[in-house]
Amino acid sequence: MAILVIAEHDNASLKGATLNTVTAATQMGGDIHVLVAGEGCQAAADQAAKVAGVDKVLVADSAAYAHQLAENVSLLVAELGKDYSHVVAPATTSGKNFMPRVAALLDVAQVSDITRVESADTFDRPIYAGNAIATVQSLDAIKVITVRTTGFDAAAAEGGSAAVEAVGSTHDAGVSSFVGEEMAVSDRPELTAAKVVVSGGRGMGSGENFALIDAVADKLGAAVGASRAAVDAGFVPNDMQVGQTGKIVAPELYVAVGISGAIQHLAGMKDSKIIVAINKDEEAPIFQVADYGLVADLFDVLPELEKQL
Repeated sequence: MAILVIAEHDNASLKGATLNTVTAATQMGGDIHVLVAGEGCQAAADQAAKVAGVDKVLVADSAAYAHQLAENVSLLVAELGKDYSHVVAPATTSGKNFMPRVAALLDVAQVSDITRVESADTFDRPIYAGNAIATVQSLDAIKVITVRTTGFDAAAAEGGSAAVEAVGSTHDAGVSSFVGEEMAVSDRPELTAAKVVVSGGRGMGSGENFALIDAVADKLGAAVGASRAAVDAGFVPNDMQVGQTGKIVAPELYVAVGISGAIQHLAGMKDSKIIVAINKDEEAPIFQVADYGLVADLFDVLPELEKQL
């Protein structure tokens, strides 16, 4: 029994989510093969070969996979997936885009967002915004699975010596094309991989006031997040949203500023190791999950916090 892990990468390097996914895959039993599909992606494939626990790396280097369009990648993964017991990918924006297509092409049910591996066919996954955990068993011959990366430790990036093998298959569905992308450039760590996250909510009042959070985040070397209310109000871009319909984070330290603590937001951050809440409403639900809470006006606290740091 072999397991196919779909690597997340930018052609030049692996994304951290791949390492967490490899850990989940190793708990399912069997050899671990990693697929790196892209264009000019040999560097990412070489990194994958060094990951501890990986037995083989498959490289599909083609212009059709340059921007990893779901319509093209899903055809490749479905073709290769027929020879595996499990097809596994991180439950990131990319994984959520192409994996349902893979499941449909293989005519199996997808098991989404798993947080624990009970056995080769049984997994835990959160439901009801994380308020309950469902244990599900897949009886399909091929298990198509996405992994909530915060539920698993990252595999060691060094120590492996997997064989690298080229894949000749090229699939261009011809139904979509890459037009362009706008990349947010920041010196701060990526939100889902940061060890410290400082998030602001509706209580920030405006996008300009997020400068107070930026100042604290810079001192802490932290990523900046936001609640859905702050995003919907137009304070910050939606790629900063933490929550059930945003990004799932589990940093060492999560600081929630002016965030009431709606269930939707808690679902995205309550697995953080230490949670600090700053809110002037002492009845705010966020205090129920916080390890440390400060009932105070954020406009007084943030400048003072920055000064102390």
